Amino acid sequence: MVSFVKSVLLLIVVGVAVAISSEDEQEIITRDVCIIGGGSSGTYTAIQLHDAGKSVVVVEKEDALGGHTNTYIDPATNLTVDYGVIIFHDLDIVKTYFNRLGVAFKKASTLSSASSFVDIKTGEAVPTYIPPDPTNALIAYGLQAAKYPELEAGFYLPNLVPNDLLMPFGDFVAKYNLGDAVPTVASFGQGLGDILNLQTLYVFKNFGLDVLHNLQVGFLDTVGNDNHKIYDKAQQVLGSDVLLQSKVISTDRSADNHLKVIVSGPSGTKTIHAGKLLISIPPKLENLHSFDLDERERHLFSLKNITSIQNIDPDTPYNLPQLPGLYGISATAIPGLYDVKYGSPIGLPDEVIKADIIASIKRLQKTGIATSEEEPKFVAFKSHAPFELTVSTDEIKSGFYTKLYALQGHRNTFYTGAAFHTQDSSLLWQFSEALLPRLKN
Repeated sequence: MVSFVKSVLLLIVVGVAVAISSEDEQEIITRDVCIIGGGSSGTYTAIQLHDAGKSVVVVEKEDALGGHTNTYIDPATNLTVDYGVIIFHDLDIVKTYFNRLGVAFKKASTLSSASSFVDIKTGEAVPTYIPPDPTNALIAYGLQAAKYPELEAGFYLPNLVPNDLLMPFGDFVAKYNLGDAVPTVASFGQGLGDILNLQTLYVFKNFGLDVLHNLQVGFLDTVGNDNHKIYDKAQQVLGSDVLLQSKVISTDRSADNHLKVIVSGPSGTKTIHAGKLLISIPPKLENLHSFDLDERERHLFSLKNITSIQNIDPDTPYNLPQLPGLYGISATAIPGLYDVKYGSPIGLPDEVIKADIIASIKRLQKTGIATSEEEPKFVAFKSHAPFELTVSTDEIKSGFYTKLYALQGHRNTFYTGAAFHTQDSSLLWQFSEALLPRLKN
């Protein structure tokens, strides 16, 4: 109730602001499609529409395109480290997109295993821990995932959702004797939080058939390990059709054949007139308080969030780390710079996460696991929350995703992004590709 009242108050304040600055005094932008969010799927769709001769404008709140694709450039060596999106699937759509943007790619390096295993909550090494051989368990996992090939394209579920997809993944693992695969699956689903208590559906979406295939044939990455080149090149193509550091003030989708979006940014307020709207940001109410949501949209968008060492816990099932906490620490190509992955089943302030990471590293220094005595400090930090948006088992059973997908085209508005498929750039490009015919018409 409090959340609803806050949204209403914000909309009232926005209404007053817009009334003061009339449309005649604002820059008017007319486009075929307005895209909200310049992350992976939003940028991909913008490029495809641009190449098809459609006019687009992308509204992005950050100062660059890219979403979860983050690259750190070391000022001393000019070496790069990707600490957001790391790898891509070896798919024709990925290669075609890279070639279109002039981004050189290669087979990604073999995924390396941890060189030591540590219980980070104590800072002590766990020398008795031996990681399981996942080979047979992954084969068995793949046989189960193969029962649901439609999940590779989206949340396409039968009316009667199989119980295996609804049960907690820990129960699914026990049912099919998949324990040896859990560390591998969890390493790919770090953003999922408490993976063992999550419905198996969401685990299959994150670690599906094409991930298993690419573990065998090899993933792709960019030459030079600078994945942000994709978005730098896309920015060059789109030019002034990208509105950076901009946010939506209000929308009006009441007309049958066009809509209006008012945005504010560094150069002031702009009014966008467009035939269609594509929303690629996480569709949570808190992200959409400036949108003219109807009751159908408001109901569906009440979504929930959710040298190298590997953090293992001797006292947990499958020795998975307790969360909130570190998944692990790995060395980068830059001397003295380490990549830390942190996960939490609940949203936490950035400062709390940073403090916990520093405290964890200091425990490793105290026990001698980390040999450097220098005070640890951050050179780059990026939160990828919300990583996975989920709904309850009862909502899945009642056809939530059928209702969600039925929103495509409702009020001239379309949707892409992880909430509609999975947190995977390569597969999101495929999902967005399937939307293009409806956006072009």
